[in-house]
Amino acid sequence: MRFEKVLVANRGEIALRVLRTCRDMGLATVAVYSDADADAPHVGFADEAVRLGPAPAAESYLNVEAILEAARRSGAEAVHPGYGFLAENAAFARACGEAGLVFVGPRPETIEAMGDKGAARRLMAERGVPVAPGYAGEDQSDARLCAEAEAIGFPVLVKATAGGGGKGMSIVRSADALPAALGQARRLARSAFGDDTLLVEKYVDSPRHVEVQILGDSHGHVVHCFERECSIQRRFQKIIEESPSPAVDDALRERLCTAGIAAGQALGYVGAGTVEFILDPDGRFYFLEVNTRLQVEHPVTELITGLDLVRLQIQVAQGAHLPPQDAIRRDGHAVECRLYAEDAAHDFLPATGTVVEWDVPDLPHVRVDAGVTAGSAVGIHYDPLLAKVITWGPTRGEANLRMVGALRRLGVQGLTTNRDFLLAVLRHPRYAEGALSTHFVPTHLADWRPSVDGASVADRAVAAALFDAIARADARPLMPALRAGFRNNPWRRAEAIYAVGDDVVRVDYAARRDGGWDAAVGEDDRVVRLVEREGTALTLDLAGRQRTFHVVVRGDHRFVRDLDGSSVLVAQPRFPDADAAEAEGGCAAPMPGRVVQVLVEAGQAVARGAALVVLEAMKMEHTLTAPEDGVVAAVRCAEGDVVDAGAVLVELEAAPGE
Repeated sequence: MRFEKVLVANRGEIALRVLRTCRDMGLATVAVYSDADADAPHVGFADEAVRLGPAPAAESYLNVEAILEAARRSGAEAVHPGYGFLAENAAFARACGEAGLVFVGPRPETIEAMGDKGAARRLMAERGVPVAPGYAGEDQSDARLCAEAEAIGFPVLVKATAGGGGKGMSIVRSADALPAALGQARRLARSAFGDDTLLVEKYVDSPRHVEVQILGDSHGHVVHCFERECSIQRRFQKIIEESPSPAVDDALRERLCTAGIAAGQALGYVGAGTVEFILDPDGRFYFLEVNTRLQVEHPVTELITGLDLVRLQIQVAQGAHLPPQDAIRRDGHAVECRLYAEDAAHDFLPATGTVVEWDVPDLPHVRVDAGVTAGSAVGIHYDPLLAKVITWGPTRGEANLRMVGALRRLGVQGLTTNRDFLLAVLRHPRYAEGALSTHFVPTHLADWRPSVDGASVADRAVAAALFDAIARADARPLMPALRAGFRNNPWRRAEAIYAVGDDVVRVDYAARRDGGWDAAVGEDDRVVRLVEREGTALTLDLAGRQRTFHVVVRGDHRFVRDLDGSSVLVAQPRFPDADAAEAEGGCAAPMPGRVVQVLVEAGQAVARGAALVVLEAMKMEHTLTAPEDGVVAAVRCAEGDVVDAGAVLVELEAAPGE
């Protein structure tokens, strides 16, 4: 089973993560890519790369034949699937074996056993692993699922048996809401996994999500690498993970990890996997599923144990023995934050755009696993995860403090991210206490909005104006020694006008004889002195307070950040054109996506809040609703259409008589 060349059948940060370990081990590497990822970092990092096909995942990263052909053409001897895409696809694992390739992961039979969550529940119950009451039988009719839900008792959890990552999952609290939830879960499951079989089980209110990392080798040995807490979630997807769990003492840890090993032994597990549990407020835990792959959050386990889980995966695939359980020890605390391109203030809608700045701080005990760099385009076709920031500390408090510092110093500009929201979670007093549950976000931060500090925005506007002035002076072909901001009429200052969201910020400035500037925003006048300028970094002394601003210019946009946050300033012409007419009423796409359902037709009367269109983007469904009562004047989309952000999908007009 020895091999020297590995193809990584994935993209983004996990592809880079696996490629780095392969390179460290001396293995030759092959990346694969879609047309959308031709310039992605993982492509350039690998020793060689093979194109799979067009941007849609079904035609590229989910195309088994294309991946096998890439392995054949490149001479790869093994395939590492990463996570997501085909990582838990038994048919793919089997096809790799049939093609003479080593699949770096569990056996196909194991993936099949755990890919069906219903069968997994039954197997775990037989082995004494606690499971929650539920139904995952062959009769998948709405009538049977509704009857089983009534018998279990509401609230219930509906989820795809083939699923993961929260896709095709919803909490249902009443019988009336169940049919719609079943329909949506089936659609999402079909789209994400090609299998719309559903599982209904008892939902535990205010649970924690705790999981156990296991490893198994081909010699029958299964070990655990302790537990992880993954309760901070949105849309049933984790955004902050840590190890150890603040809710788990030594006695509970022993029971959890013993159950995790029992699950692995029941499967004859080979490779890295995760046994997931829900933990109720009374300390009882119930089996959720086994993820037969590496987890997104695996770095927190690596930081507390010192293990390289990818290296162990590869060594196990080559027939090596795992270390004994007593050789696996933990030290300190680790936290991981997932940085997403999304708008946390608007129901975590995925965001698209271009990363205009990517600057990773070099800090002790801080690790950043990123799938982007400056210039990377983030589109609609894949999950919006940009990077993971992981910190270690001897205590939970120190690890969290390091995380706050790392996120504040991380330079990511050009598109909307959830960084400020992550900081809000980390700074919340209940989070600091370790009082976590999967309801943490809707309970404590449902109404979160990014804070806008007018003084900080004003300072960033001054930085942008002076950055522009210095750049113009540097580029001036005539009289290059003339100071930036010089005016031959000292009574008339230079002016810069920026739009910041819905506001307009005006900066008036003039050069001083001592080399500084007088700068005013509104009635706030201050003396500004340039301390240092290096690349995009501008250090200014603003009335006796030194601060460093990073300014990235793209066309008329100025992306400005400092330690307190960031602002996007759009330079405005001094004599703007007349305002364009506003678009007529209706619903527009909030992001690029594919139309899944059109729920209305021309001439139909609709009430405010009525569902009009279901849009799919970045593996999630979004229901667009009527902003007011009215009549559908026109439907400007059809099912299957791919639409741009801002595209008007349904036009509305006032109802007759209004």
